[in-house]
Amino acid sequence: MIAISKSQLALRNGQDKPEIWIAFQGKVYDLASSRLWKSGRHYEHWAGQDLTEELKSAPHTAHVFDKFEPIGYLK
Repeated sequence: MIAISKSQLALRNGQDKPEIWIAFQGKVYDLASSRLWKSGRHYEHWAGQDLTEELKSAPHTAHVFDKFEPIGYLK
């Protein structure tokens, strides 16, 4: 896996670049294939950032990431 900086992650927000990336527990995922993340937004959450803390208040568990392969890790 490749190392991805917070600034690289921030640019992959579905707005500045077409990629829709988020970080969770140190891993970076590309969620562009998810219909729930169109335009880089999922309810009140935005792509391009680390969502580890935000998942604690989500109505689902971390298993939602099981269907996505990590593309890198957050350095």
